[in-house]
Amino acid sequence: MGNSVHDKESQLNYIHNRMDMLVKVLDTIDAESAGVSEIDRIIEMLDDIELKCQQFRKDWE
Repeated sequence: MGNSVHDKESQLNYIHNRMDMLVKVLDTIDAESAGVSEIDRIIEMLDDIELKCQQFRKDWE
């Protein structure tokens, strides 16, 4: 995922792939043993997705 994405289709694919990774992380978390570090990782992933969405939004304007 190190390549630049400039067209809308590539940007949507990038976001979709990041969301898929987030869902996989969520699916692997054991609710009984999860701690603050797991929550922090989820927040970090969401922040990264939000940042990319904001960057892509500027491209779409």
